[in-house]
Amino acid sequence: MYSFPDLLYSDVRIEDVSKSDIVVTLGRTDNMKEQRYSAAFIRVFDGERWYFSATTDLDSIQDELDRLASLAKKNRSIEEHGVVRKLQANKGSYLRFDGDLNVFKASLNEKYDILSSYFPHVEKSELVKFWRGQYIDQRVGKRFFSSKGANLEFDYQRVGFRLLFQMAKDEEQFMERYDLAGNELDSIKGLHEEVRKTVETSEDFIRNARPVVSGSYPVILSPEAAGVFAHESFGHKSEADFMIGDRTMMEEWKMGRRVGSEILSIVDDGNKPGVGNVIFDDEGTKAEETYLVREGLLSGRLHSAETAAALGEELTGNARAVNFEYEPIVRMTTTFISPGELSFDELLSGIKEGVYVDSLNHGSGMSTFTLAPCRAYMVRNGKIAEPVKISVVTGSVFQTLNEIEGLTEEFKLLSFALGGCGKMEQYPLPVGFGGPYVRVRSLSVH
Repeated sequence: MYSFPDLLYSDVRIEDVSKSDIVVTLGRTDNMKEQRYSAAFIRVFDGERWYFSATTDLDSIQDELDRLASLAKKNRSIEEHGVVRKLQANKGSYLRFDGDLNVFKASLNEKYDILSSYFPHVEKSELVKFWRGQYIDQRVGKRFFSSKGANLEFDYQRVGFRLLFQMAKDEEQFMERYDLAGNELDSIKGLHEEVRKTVETSEDFIRNARPVVSGSYPVILSPEAAGVFAHESFGHKSEADFMIGDRTMMEEWKMGRRVGSEILSIVDDGNKPGVGNVIFDDEGTKAEETYLVREGLLSGRLHSAETAAALGEELTGNARAVNFEYEPIVRMTTTFISPGELSFDELLSGIKEGVYVDSLNHGSGMSTFTLAPCRAYMVRNGKIAEPVKISVVTGSVFQTLNEIEGLTEEFKLLSFALGGCGKMEQYPLPVGFGGPYVRVRSLSVH
């Protein structure tokens, strides 16, 4: 399709984007629109440096290739360069959402009707003083061509909605949300019971929650909390671009080193359903199931072609860009803790006094981590007890990984409609996360 410059590596990523956005605040429609555009990201590599360009004029792609090539140094051995040798040359069409599953088969009014069907659940609560509903979708058809012979067509789709609501009772205020996304429109239909339960649970929380007594407790993490912990505290450490040129980190993250308990495995897999589902990355590499930790031992990390070549490891399909304006960098897809063998009751048993973290406002961390719960509960004598207000749950990453002492068979992968990962200002990149219910021997709770 394109005349790629001689004695250089080059590739072209074309994105055909369609997206919808609906925002309703207290019954007032603030936004209801669709957007469509096509754009391209072009790269040229001469063995020493990359040259990038982005454009919304698809007719100018060849001119941009030629212009970037004029800036680069011709390299007769470019095909033998470690980075170029790593890059895959996949071919074929992998369009999964091009027929009836294409979310743009539905009208904007149909999407509004799905979103608005959930409004009565928040409107009828006397404690809800403010609420906002938002629907989003995005379908991206990608075409990828390279001087190595890649000729690839694939797509990505996400559909989701969020209900954000603020409750007030006397002097107490409480903000909560119901947030869900998937790959198809049907994934967000028929969730009225779940939304109703979220509102009712929040009503009970604001009425009855009391401040926690600060201290160290055994902690149960929900799949949401476990997934955020895996993403923030370990997933980012597994992104190989953080290790290039850092001998201390490379030694700390030597393959085979024990980093957690024997029951712990952490996986990243772009093939899993949800918003982290990307069967090819933005270098045209096929997504892989990558065990970051297997039975407590460090077993893998996430790569682009550049980091895989630098560390002498295999590609994982984790070179991702948030959109056509950015170069691909090493990013997670769907990161999760693998399930165990316990029931939820067995996980709780034996805890005389502990804490259960049900939902989160946010989380962060690298060497140490912080989880900021939205809803949490005391655990007393092996049972979920009264709700408690907690500012933060904190701990050392490695200590916590080694103090994981129980995992349930029950397992959930989660995808949120809004937000995403914000590494290196490429925000918001959609990612999935999740896990089982996880018991940690001791964490600091405040």
